[in-house]
Formats: sequence, C-alpha cells, structure tokens
Amino acid sequence: MNFILFDDKTRKTLLPLTHTRPVADIRMGILKISEKWEFLLKSKCSYLTESYLQECFPLVQSNDNILINGSVLPTPELIEEIKKLAPNTSLLQGELTVALRTGALADAHPQISEIEVSNHQELTMKIDQLRYPWDIFSGNEKALASDFEMLTKGKTSQAISKSNTVIAPEKVFIEEGAKVECAILNASTGYIYIGKDAEVMEGAMIRGPFALGEHSQVKMGAKIYGATTIGPHCKVAGEVSNSVIFGYSNKGHEGFLGNSVLGEWCNLGADTNNSNLKNNYSKVKVWNYAHEDYINTGLQFCGLIMGDHSKCSINTMFNTGTVVGVSANIFGNGFPPKFVPSFAWGGSEGFASYRIEDAIEVATRVYERRSLVFGPKEQKLMRSLFESTTKYRSW
Repeated sequence: MNFILFDDKTRKTLLPLTHTRPVADIRMGILKISEKWEFLLKSKCSYLTESYLQECFPLVQSNDNILINGSVLPTPELIEEIKKLAPNTSLLQGELTVALRTGALADAHPQISEIEVSNHQELTMKIDQLRYPWDIFSGNEKALASDFEMLTKGKTSQAISKSNTVIAPEKVFIEEGAKVECAILNASTGYIYIGKDAEVMEGAMIRGPFALGEHSQVKMGAKIYGATTIGPHCKVAGEVSNSVIFGYSNKGHEGFLGNSVLGEWCNLGADTNNSNLKNNYSKVKVWNYAHEDYINTGLQFCGLIMGDHSKCSINTMFNTGTVVGVSANIFGNGFPPKFVPSFAWGGSEGFASYRIEDAIEVATRVYERRSLVFGPKEQKLMRSLFESTTKYRSW
C-alpha cells in the first residue's frame, strides 16, 4: 500500500499556516501530523496538495493508493480501520472523507471530491480533526501526551542532572545529547519532553505539558506554561503559555506569547507581547480566509497566529486574536491591525507591499544561517504566494 496525505477544505480555514505547507505538515504535540501517521503506519507518506506547493511536497503514487485526510489525527484504532479498506472504497464520517483506497490517479492534482469510488464505509469511532489555527494550541495537551507515550515507549530517558529541581521525574524524558542544568521542571501537570541536542539553560522554569524540539534552546530565566510546544531549531525566552512554535523560529528575548501559533522562520523582536484575553472577557473573533471575515473562535483566550517568514520589531504589541500572514514585517508604535496580510511592510501607521525580491533575499539569508538553501523550488513557491495574495494588499 502507498499512503498519501491529502488536503481538504480545512486547508483554507487553516490559512495562513497552510499558505506554505500541506495541512499534514502542521506541528501539534511533539510531531507534525505527517510524522504521527508515518510512525503509526510504519511507512513513508507523500502529499496531495495545492499545485503550487506540490513541488516542495511531492506526490508519490502507485497502482494501489490509500489517501488519508491530512487534517485528521491518527490513532492505532483508526489505522486498523484504514488498513482494512477494500479497493475502490472510501471511509466516511458524515460528509467528511477520512480516507479512501483507489488505483492510480488520473489527474496529477485532483480534488478529493473528484476521485470516484464505488463503495462507501461509515466510520463510527470518534476522531480528532484540525479545522482552525486555534485548534492547534487548544488540542496541544492531548496531542503532546499521545506523542510522548508513542515516542518514549520502550525507551530510557537520559539521566536528569542533580542541578535541576524536578517534580514527577517519571514524566520527564530527555533525549540523547540534550542539556538541562539548574532548571525547574514540574511534570506533575503534564509530560515534559526535551528533544535530541536541545538545551534548557539555567534558571528556566517549565511547567508541563511541554515539548522542546531537537537543537532548540530555552534561554536563561524563561517561564513556560503548558501546554506548549517549541519545535526544532528554535530559541525561546521570556514568558510563553499554551503556544505552539513550528520550528526554526525565535522568540529570543523577554515578552509574553500566549495561546498562539507561530509558523517557521519567524522572529519576534525583544519585548514583543501579545494579548490573549479581551478586556471585556468576551469570546475572541479572528480573521478567517475561508469566510473573508472575522469569525467567532468560541474561545476566551486566543492570541497571535503568524505565518512563516514573518517578523516584528522590538516592543511590538499584538491585539487579542491577531492574524499575520506570510513574510510580513511589522514595526512602529501602537497596535498593528488584527489582520496583517502576507508580504505587508509597516504597522499601526499604515502598510506598503513588501517587494518580493527583498522577501526572497531575506529568506535566503535566514536559510544560510542554518546551513540550508532557499532554492529555486522555495523561491517559486514564494513568488506564487505573493501573486495569489495580492488582493489583500490594497493600500
């Protein structure tokens, strides 16, 4: 069997995070959704996504393909149901296509609704699906616990240095090469996972659930509340609460980040703060691309949603429920708008369009700092996204 993770209509409701990735490339818990599927399937997966993303996230198909909804979180029980699918059969839950088994795809980039099968099977078990960006931090505690148990089963943690103060050490797992010294780790409220070659510096205070990706750093004196995930190759300082940072992003100084999601290659300037609670304690409304309007999240706490490659200057202040697109550059006094389009350059006093050549030049430099290459495929994706988001930059 060949496994393919497909995007459905949630791709649009999850923007701007899915501007630069398929839905299954979203990180939640410790792993990306795709990595969870691959771990449980014991098989590599490819992607069926938008055509402009497909070159960076290739599709691999065979004469016997099982297509799985990339917004659905896997469980061993769901894996069993999917593997039992007969050829030419779909697995449905109401109107949601969870998976389907088919032969070779006639079209290189079909919509899932265009793939015809002759048999339909109803799924009765409860499943978890990612639909909106705020679902990422809202569901992070459950996802983190599931990933922790999956990744650490049958393994032994690296010894915890006696220089640390640790509560519930049996719920702390430190991977090989990680360094944790003179920190406070309280896992009584949830698992704490420290990835390979990561570092927790002196004076950091961490209250689980918490996950730190490989080669990432929690800097001195940081205060972190669960359920929080810091992806790989990140630097984090200050105060962080119930937030998810995908990877390769920095919040390297003081300031508060709460009930938020940051994509990859983001940078928050020193003393950047976001509000996560309205003064009148009402439910937070957030800009949504699918609705082309602000929609009610149903949450009292909701902070910042920031797409890949976006940055802000020192002392930036974000209002409750702010959405920032891809490759935006925010600076200046006061609060920027609650919706900042992709490739916006400016702040509360107004915006101009970020020149695409400048955006690519900066991305290239940032990649080089990590010994990576922002190559032709990545540049092509960025140019395509710049063109498709022009309508939002009508200043």
